[in-house]
Amino acid sequence: MDTIAGLYAAQPFWFWAALAAALLTVEVISGSGWLLWASASAGVTAVVVAIFDVPVPTALLIFALLTLFSSLLARRYLPRPLSPEGHDINDNVSRLVGHRGNVVQAFAGRSGRVFIDGKEWAAEQDGGDALEAGAAVEVTGVAGARLRVRRA
Repeated sequence: MDTIAGLYAAQPFWFWAALAAALLTVEVISGSGWLLWASASAGVTAVVVAIFDVPVPTALLIFALLTLFSSLLARRYLPRPLSPEGHDINDNVSRLVGHRGNVVQAFAGRSGRVFIDGKEWAAEQDGGDALEAGAAVEVTGVAGARLRVRRA
């Protein structure tokens, strides 16, 4: 009974409860958000093992499936945290809304190029008169990878 298998055979509920606690501890220390679902899955597996006395392979399968589905559901339905400004820090395009720049190439119709925040961007005009090269513009939105701009 000195092995992990012996410990599991004697106390399967406490084995899964200890795993849940260990995963939760690592989650609290790291703050990643991903080990929370594995920890909860280990806790649910502990309850299932205590009530139904399932064999080890079945318990491992329950744990794996619960972890997989809870992680995928959390990724799908829980909102991702945003930066304090309200934008995703990894989204380098939407953070440009409100920034000002200049037209690089005169707009043909409603499309042209602008220089904003050290880069040249494809842009669509958001109403108003045609924009000539050098005109000051302000970003009003994002349409895919194109900026929506208006005269500043």
